[in-house]
Amino acid sequence: MAVKYHQISLKETFSNCQDMFIDDASFFFQLLEKHMDLDEFISPEFYAAFYKSLGRKRIFPLSGFLSALILQKIFSIPTDSLLILFLSLCRELRDFCGFSNVPDAPLFTRFKQNFLPYLEQMFQRMVDYTEPICHAIDPVLANILTFDTSGIELYVTENNPKTLNALIRKLKAYYKNNSDVDPYKMAYGLMPSQAASCPDAKQQYINGHFCYADKFVILTNGLGIVRHIAFLDDNFKSAHPELSVGKKSDSPEEDKSVGDSSALKPVLSDFFALHPDFHPDTFLGDSAFDTIETYGFLKDDFHFSKVLIPYNPRNESTLKKVGYNEYGYPTCPNDSSLAMRYCGITKEKGRSDRIKWCCPKVHMVNGAWVCDCKSPCSTAKKGRTTYTYENLDFRMFPGIQRDSDEWISLYKIRTIVERAINHFKINMCIAGRKTRNHLTTKADVYLAGIASQFTAIIADRLSCPQYIRSLKPLIA
Repeated sequence: MAVKYHQISLKETFSNCQDMFIDDASFFFQLLEKHMDLDEFISPEFYAAFYKSLGRKRIFPLSGFLSALILQKIFSIPTDSLLILFLSLCRELRDFCGFSNVPDAPLFTRFKQNFLPYLEQMFQRMVDYTEPICHAIDPVLANILTFDTSGIELYVTENNPKTLNALIRKLKAYYKNNSDVDPYKMAYGLMPSQAASCPDAKQQYINGHFCYADKFVILTNGLGIVRHIAFLDDNFKSAHPELSVGKKSDSPEEDKSVGDSSALKPVLSDFFALHPDFHPDTFLGDSAFDTIETYGFLKDDFHFSKVLIPYNPRNESTLKKVGYNEYGYPTCPNDSSLAMRYCGITKEKGRSDRIKWCCPKVHMVNGAWVCDCKSPCSTAKKGRTTYTYENLDFRMFPGIQRDSDEWISLYKIRTIVERAINHFKINMCIAGRKTRNHLTTKADVYLAGIASQFTAIIADRLSCPQYIRSLKPLIA
């Protein structure tokens, strides 16, 4: 039986939003007025910057801009133009925001760009406020920290598929008689590393495809409440000169993982510097973070007692695994009683120092390596070689038994950060906005973060923890 699909039109979307605002406005705005106090989180510096002398009086209040932009995220209003339309139609919304008339679109844009640092500061203050709320709901989940990166595709020419397709057609025509040339790979190599109209739109591999995007990081707890937001832009790299940028690779997935793993330490450093009283004890990450350096600083610098990171297949040898004796020395894969031979410390640029161990049955005869083993476990001329690291034990036993039921159950929580990013992009309409301005994009993401904190605060004040991630059920 064929399934009939119904295409949702803009008219239907607008009608549903209009009904939501007009029919349920009185109850919902009364609820917000009772439990939502913006002045509690606006710093004196923000007030001073907004109301400083401009030669004329401000027509629209600071709380009005903030209320309108926060409600825009909560109610999934995709554009500023549609927000202005709702403000024009709904008197209750205007009264709640304190607007006698409606600001135009450029005023909202200038507000985001001019006061971005104060929006970021406001978000950080609200994170401090919501931390006790999260611990009251579930202290175990509140002590979990998850990390993930994503990107917001900007409205630039390079993101139009026609741009890449036109280049591919030209290359196909030019190299039509040369079968050794792959026009698709060449087209990828010829595309610029950043968009011409916006240097912050870098070519990246995000969500399964190449695009020009503003890359950002989100940290959440196990409840899915956002704890930190950071953009991996030029300012971030300038603040962290130690950040190593991964070299471009033939593998898009490898490009992505290198960027994520190198950004983890500076992001966590900024997070704990802003919130020194936070002490999460469990870190959840994907296999991109499976490096010895990562286990080391998560344990020693940030004091995580449990680190759940799956083994990365790229880091695992296809050879038979070595064992370890009671002294921590690696043993022969074929004979657990035979310890491997210590061969000194290996130092390589860009890698942690590691101890080298060689096969004890290999020795040199007349300038050539000879193995006395009847069934060697490696075809290498020098026999089997392995390495040990300072934090190898913590990688093998990261505070919890790998692949146990507890590990599997706890690691499932990691997807909460992906759902938080999707909530920002889809439900709060961060993705798909027709803007190429880096400051506007950052402001929209921080406003979404502020809206998420307000959602948690209102849910707590209503004693309804089930609404901690969305208030829409209150008006549905």
